[in-house]
Amino acid sequence: MTTIPADTPRYDSAKVDVSILGESIKLPVSGKVAQNRFLLAAMTERQSSWDQKDPTKRGIPSESLINLYKARGEGQWGIILSGNTIVNPVDLEAPGNQVLNKKLIGDGRLDQFKKLVQGAKAHGSLYVVQLSHGGRQVPDDVNPNPVSASDVKLDDRIGKSFAKPRPLSVEEIKDVVNEFADAAELAHQIGADGVQLHSAHGYLLAQFLASTTNKRTDQYGGSLENRSRIHFEIIEEIQKRVPKDFSISLKINSVEFQNGGFQPEECKELVGKLEKAGVDWVELSGGTYESLAFQHRSNERESTKKRESFFLEFAEIVRPAVGQLKLYVTGGFRTAEGMIAAIKDGSTDGVGLGRPAAEEPDLPKKILSGQALSAVKTLIDTKDFGTGNVAAGTAMRQIGEHKDVTLNTADPKHIEQFQKRVGEWFGQLGEEGKQGVVSAGYPAFTISA
Repeated sequence: MTTIPADTPRYDSAKVDVSILGESIKLPVSGKVAQNRFLLAAMTERQSSWDQKDPTKRGIPSESLINLYKARGEGQWGIILSGNTIVNPVDLEAPGNQVLNKKLIGDGRLDQFKKLVQGAKAHGSLYVVQLSHGGRQVPDDVNPNPVSASDVKLDDRIGKSFAKPRPLSVEEIKDVVNEFADAAELAHQIGADGVQLHSAHGYLLAQFLASTTNKRTDQYGGSLENRSRIHFEIIEEIQKRVPKDFSISLKINSVEFQNGGFQPEECKELVGKLEKAGVDWVELSGGTYESLAFQHRSNERESTKKRESFFLEFAEIVRPAVGQLKLYVTGGFRTAEGMIAAIKDGSTDGVGLGRPAAEEPDLPKKILSGQALSAVKTLIDTKDFGTGNVAAGTAMRQIGEHKDVTLNTADPKHIEQFQKRVGEWFGQLGEEGKQGVVSAGYPAFTISA
């Protein structure tokens, strides 16, 4: 568990009755019951095996990752999402991702996955595997020959380079559908309660949805019906292979904040169709690598900023399309006060937490027990995506490695040591890059007293 001291500064929250956050949520299709309204959003942990030359050796959960999920399980979440779990060993979000693929099951990886799932579920949480495919967002030092809906290149950004993708053929799209369904079958086999298809943040399924990245003229391009076709093909194929009580959900962008990107009204239409297709719940998020959405925008109204979450106003556009399907909103929540207000005004059924949970995986337990009313008040600038990402990854690594002291981003001494170590780490990566070496994971780092 974390080593965050009791007197750590936290975001200001009014003293509120948190009981509504502890209410259970019954998922309408699978019948699964989340023990409370908290959702641990997926984060990139990068603690699985990596081999630069041999893809078949990639994606096996490490003991450190298993320890991390045990700590998360002790945090008493309603639903715990896995980090980005890729459906093949080539199209990764980053080296060190988990991989579930039917061609890679004879190496003991399923036993490691089963241990991870057992730890995550040990205290009543549902465990859902987030399935993803990087598409054009695979760094070129991982896959120099990426695929996508179309051949629209992602410009180099956030310290990464990306090759121009090749459009998938119709036959290859069928292969992708099978990869997702295969992975869902394996997720059921390892004891997961469901899967979430990652169709947000610019990954492959989102690349099909957005007109900016989907220029196809066949049955997978043009209208929203065509651009979303691959989603429904995946859902249908999964349903053929798993019991009805295995939950299927999606993470989608409510908005992409760029011209021609996926829009809220399209999201509303899609969510209505997803419900009819048998999807249990949808997690709304937003943004892509080209237009990050991990902070409030400068032109937003103050009333919007006070609601904390970045996407509540867009969730309210989507909500009328929803019947029994459950909505979760992720991004920006920091206080019990803000979470409760969003639930009471009907914007969302559940609250997704990412970055705050990286260094404090027991945050729901603390809030529900009255130990805390908000997240740690980080000293890292929310506009600095790169530093925040590395801090989250570092904290998760330390928790998994059972460090005596884990990163507390509200502590100036911790931040000072962290920044020094990150500078060294980036220098190390630069030297490795000159030699053609690609490493996985976040920096090894021990905080001194």
